[in-house]
Amino acid sequence: MKSLVSREAGQLLCRYIVTNKAPITPACRHFKNASVPRQHPRRLFHASSRLKAVKPYLLADIGEGITECQVIQWFVKPGARVEQFDPICEVQSDKASVEITSRFDGVIKKLYYEPDDMAKVGKPLVDIDIQSDISPADEALLNGGSRNEAEKREPQEEEVKGQEIEVGRNDTIATIGGAPPQPSQPLPSELEAPQSKPQRQPGKHATLATPAVRHLVKQFKLSIEDIEGTGKDGRVTKEDVQKFAQPPKDTQPSESIIQTAAPVPVQQVEDHIRPLTPIQAGMFKQMTRSLSIPHLLYTDNVDLTALNSLRKKLNTNKDKAQRISLTPFYVKAVSLSLQQYPLLNAHLDTTTPEKPQVLVKAQHNIGIAMDTPSGLLVPVIRSVQSHSIESLAAEIKRLYSLGLAGKLSSADLSGATFTVSNIGNIGGRAVAPIIVSPQVGILGIGKISPVPAFGESGEIVRKEECVFSWSADHRVIDGAMAARCAEAVRGFLENVESMLVRLQ
Repeated sequence: MKSLVSREAGQLLCRYIVTNKAPITPACRHFKNASVPRQHPRRLFHASSRLKAVKPYLLADIGEGITECQVIQWFVKPGARVEQFDPICEVQSDKASVEITSRFDGVIKKLYYEPDDMAKVGKPLVDIDIQSDISPADEALLNGGSRNEAEKREPQEEEVKGQEIEVGRNDTIATIGGAPPQPSQPLPSELEAPQSKPQRQPGKHATLATPAVRHLVKQFKLSIEDIEGTGKDGRVTKEDVQKFAQPPKDTQPSESIIQTAAPVPVQQVEDHIRPLTPIQAGMFKQMTRSLSIPHLLYTDNVDLTALNSLRKKLNTNKDKAQRISLTPFYVKAVSLSLQQYPLLNAHLDTTTPEKPQVLVKAQHNIGIAMDTPSGLLVPVIRSVQSHSIESLAAEIKRLYSLGLAGKLSSADLSGATFTVSNIGNIGGRAVAPIIVSPQVGILGIGKISPVPAFGESGEIVRKEECVFSWSADHRVIDGAMAARCAEAVRGFLENVESMLVRLQ
């Protein structure tokens, strides 16, 4: 049949069988193959593709959201052979020092960073020539989105030179063009090179050293590559550095000898857990409850020039224990203002969230925030509206003495209807005080500072001003009421006569 049917007829027959999905006979298969003219292939032998083994090794994510780290030192050089788990470099993040190790066996081809450079996470760190089969997972790790860049970095001529083909089933190796391989001829420079003194071959970890050794190398202003290491795999030790830095024995005594600095003792401090003290635990619970209060903040400057002048006159010819501070005047002015705005001297009852209530207090029990060795304490002065300035000063001193001695009772620390916190003795001009539940208001007083101001005739005068910061519970106190109460307190303190005539 092969001799009777022409090639054209065979082609038509094959097209008919393919179109009508008829079974293909051996004869049709012959003509189907004969339809394509056989040409001399470019390669006469089967060629095995070369594995592109030179791949960038990416700096993996070292955790905790770190995006870059500083290269401290390299443990390898281009051309150095590494094995799996061998250290490549040491990097320093903002939290710790990390040693990067190799996941493959191969040869280092390129370093992308110099020491002290900032390396980016996910970017190439080194190029490794993988000289063994790698798994698909390792291949994906090496590619890492930088496959195109890796292929661009490989010169085409290296790819052509590196491709080899397998001739039949023999072990003969031939080049792509079919020409027999030429034996490598030594260069003239290699023939003429002197061979009297062989060069020292460092180990694969010759530049690997501890931070103490590297610090010693920097101190002697040496290069670690010049030092012959006697440690494992050629590692440089501290003794190697000291031996290399020592001058020869015939050196004159007049030459200076570099002395190593004495190690500075480092104090070993360990983390430890400190439980909250009872006062801190109480403050934690109270401030946690205060987070549910919507705070309204109001600040104003108060001129205390006249009041401070009066206080100094009252303290004339008095012992230090009998002198009056400004705090009794502050507390009395607040009490007088609370008589005009009683809603600020109240407790907010939220035991029934569907029906909250405001309990307006008849007595002005004002708490005074104190800084004691045990922490922040707020003893309470009861019935301030019935006190004079002198009796208030005596009560404040008594409570402060008990606080320093740690002898304040629970009765001294409970029942406050309003709080005054004076931070002026410590420092700071303004403060945002936090309301102590169930109270609805608190006053923070800052430091008195001299400021220039204009007098009645326009002249420049010296005044002593202080910032009063008010916080109110905005669920029951509006800004207008808080501002009016603050203005009343400022009026009493700036015009001391108006406060004195109201004293009982």
